[in-house]
Formats: sequence, C-alpha cells, structure tokens
Amino acid sequence: MADPRWTPLEVAPNADASRLRIRWADGAVSEYPPRHLRIACPCAGCVDELTGRRILREEHVPRDIHPLAIHYVGRYALRFDWSDGHGTGIFPFEYLRKLDAGAPGEGSSPPGG
Repeated sequence: MADPRWTPLEVAPNADASRLRIRWADGAVSEYPPRHLRIACPCAGCVDELTGRRILREEHVPRDIHPLAIHYVGRYALRFDWSDGHGTGIFPFEYLRKLDAGAPGEGSSPPGG
C-alpha cells in the first residue's frame, strides 16, 4: 500500500489560482507557488547529475512563471510544462511533500540547492 504522506487525493489550483494545491491522503494540504516549483526542478538540466549542485539560477526564472499543463507520471509523480518552455522535470510525490516541509516560500532553497 502506498504511503499516505506521498499519496495525493487532489491536485488542483488553490482558490485564487495563484498556487498549486495538493491534498494528501494523510489529511495534509500543501500549496506551492509556481516559481518555487520551477526553481526546485530536479531534472538533469537544472541539477548537475554528478554533484547534485543546482545549475538553474533563481534569477533566471521569471517572476510570473506558471505551468501551462500538469501531467501525471504513472502513480508516483507530476511533470509540468512551464511558460518558459521547460518541461523535462519529473516531481515525485515524495519530493513534492518534502518541498512543503516547513512551509517553503518564494525565498526558500529547494533540496540540494
């Protein structure tokens, strides 16, 4: 059985459509500013595969970035098509939940950053 901490029941925009809202099977709710998610992209184009060092520079991510589409990847992750043309990052649900630990804001560093 899947861990309820990493099992989304609902993935949708929040009430004012300014953030991605995920309601988890354990009852928690996470909300993510789009720019925070784009900066946290874990793909090889954004993070050096050998060192884990973040390649994507925060200042290069537009303040008004937003997802054009959100796709499920199997039952374990989401992938976003971003307004800046990026679309290769796969965000496992466990990674998304960890991004929300401690209520990250616009200035928070993504894991490995």
